[in-house]
Amino acid sequence: MRINNHSRELFHSMLKLNNEMSVKSEVMVKVDNLVKSFGNVIAVNGLSFEVKPGEIFGLLGPNGAGKTTTVKILLGLIEEDSGEIEVFGLDPSKEEIKVKNRIGYVSEDPLIYRSMTPRMLFNFISSIRKLDEKETTEKLRYYFESFEAVEYYDKLIATLSRGNKQKMQVIASLLHDPDLLIMDEPLTGLDAKSAKVLKEILELHTERGGSVIFSTHILEVAEEVCDRIAIMDKGKLVAIGTMEEISVMANKAGADLEDIFLKLTNQDESIAHIVQNLRKMFGNNKK
Repeated sequence: MRINNHSRELFHSMLKLNNEMSVKSEVMVKVDNLVKSFGNVIAVNGLSFEVKPGEIFGLLGPNGAGKTTTVKILLGLIEEDSGEIEVFGLDPSKEEIKVKNRIGYVSEDPLIYRSMTPRMLFNFISSIRKLDEKETTEKLRYYFESFEAVEYYDKLIATLSRGNKQKMQVIASLLHDPDLLIMDEPLTGLDAKSAKVLKEILELHTERGGSVIFSTHILEVAEEVCDRIAIMDKGKLVAIGTMEEISVMANKAGADLEDIFLKLTNQDESIAHIVQNLRKMFGNNKK
């Protein structure tokens, strides 16, 4: 089910406002044998992958798999111990500003100024990024209408619900027309309609050559949204490819992503044991 035609027309009209993106035929992100440790803990261990223009690349893994560490290295927030990493052909640890100018980031917890109103926040962002005032105003109108958030434009961000804070963070990540979106659990707090709007935005973003790194623990969403998926476990890459390719790796052709994920992260037998014990418990407690 798509969002309605009016909303889609809004997005297409908005995209006409954008300058031609600087995306060429380059690989958006290239990670080769990446290693990062914190003391005795190896958070990322020999990770390698590429993100191509025009694709939504899913980054999956259980808690502690190394997803957030990988994202922070891509953003230039922390440095790797070894290995090579390129974003748009640049080293994010050495050319941080150039890389960040072309990235839109949505964190799991909204990283926005809660003492501001959305109007103040976006005026600040527009000023810092030196965005065209007329185009930015028009884009904000489209985004706020599409997310049904117009009534919150002049309310303190601190007073907004978790979902409406997330909407502000999503809009902030899109405002400068980034080539690459890095999204860590972007659907957290969003209602079903807003989640659908965001999925539509991601599709339109990739249609014009942009890319998305989509980190989530919601497997159904990853299966629906992502073109390719990388599954991490204990800092290592255990599988990468399309749904069909990783199902073959897991010897589970035709299975859903949940079953494949549990098999590749060695959790399937544990789950089977837990379910067996639960069945015994419920069976013993029948009235």
